[in-house]
Amino acid sequence: MTRLLFHVQHLVGIGHLRRAERLSRAAVDAGMEVHVVRGGAATAGEDWGAAAVHPLPALHADASDFGRLLTELGDPPDDAFRAHRRDRLLDLFRRVVPDVVLLEGYPFARRALRFELEPLLAAVAETQPRPKLAVSLRDILVSKNDQPRNQAIVETVRASVDLVLVHGDRRVIALEASFPLAAQVVDQIRYTGYVGPKPPGAAPLRVGVVASVGGGAVGMELLLAAAAARPLTRLAAVPWRLVTGPAMPEADARRVEAMAGPGIDVFRNRPDLPAMMAQSQLSISQAGYNTVLDLLSAGPRAVLVPFAAPGETEQTQRCALLESAGVAVVTPELGLTPERLAQAIERAMDLPAPAFTVAMDGAAETARLLKALAQ
Repeated sequence: MTRLLFHVQHLVGIGHLRRAERLSRAAVDAGMEVHVVRGGAATAGEDWGAAAVHPLPALHADASDFGRLLTELGDPPDDAFRAHRRDRLLDLFRRVVPDVVLLEGYPFARRALRFELEPLLAAVAETQPRPKLAVSLRDILVSKNDQPRNQAIVETVRASVDLVLVHGDRRVIALEASFPLAAQVVDQIRYTGYVGPKPPGAAPLRVGVVASVGGGAVGMELLLAAAAARPLTRLAAVPWRLVTGPAMPEADARRVEAMAGPGIDVFRNRPDLPAMMAQSQLSISQAGYNTVLDLLSAGPRAVLVPFAAPGETEQTQRCALLESAGVAVVTPELGLTPERLAQAIERAMDLPAPAFTVAMDGAAETARLLKALAQ
């Protein structure tokens, strides 16, 4: 049986975690023995299938500075903390004796974890027989106009990585759109298709509006604007549902609940969010990888407000693609007001029914490629 060691680290939202869960379950379904190394805190509703989950001492990103890592106590990790994580990871690698190691993002992303991932790459290289090493990437990276950094990524891929798995569709967007040196590693790249949810199935008559913000670590202002925009739209008489996400700070969630008047229900977490979207006339959301796949699978009209903190380009780029395809209306996060959001809702309601489809079986294809790599 092929043994897979999968290093996963979510830092802000839970989109990476949810995609990794789907990949883990698909690998188990394909007959692999899966060991997940989880570097972030446990999150409500996790489902890794029959994989073994091995938590490391948790790290997350500072909400005011995403480049700064913090422990669960809110302190920057010191040398002893980093050494402890590194040693736990290397010990697990030696005990599992994997056939394949799968890294989420690195070396293209998660470079703040070099203190543990570079030693892991060295351990892989020194092991005989050498395990295969693959990288899991979403469709769009955060663009960095940094030629030395990008060249260093290429050198690491050429020296240490066997396969770069891009969870997207080249016909929709190619890796070079967000990583300009992709041509230098093109022989190692495989597009898996999108790692999407199971289709929600037949939905009843579409009624109502769903506004959601993924995990909820950021997004309170979007939900507040949605609640205030309701009476300004043609959808003022239908039910609205606001989903804060399990990671929204408690004080922010209370503000959203206080803003919700009659006809607006607020939920902390809805595992059935794709089904809710399928039952709704309109979805209002950010544009993270998993949220957009939920939208494409469920098929409501959509208003997208891309998360656009300094240095964050991924969601803005994805929104431009979807808006050009005619399946969503995009309004910027900066300066968002209820009035501007209401105008976007009105434009979205005038769109024709969405007809934009992409392959959603990327989890199964990823498992197939990993098994073939091991063999």
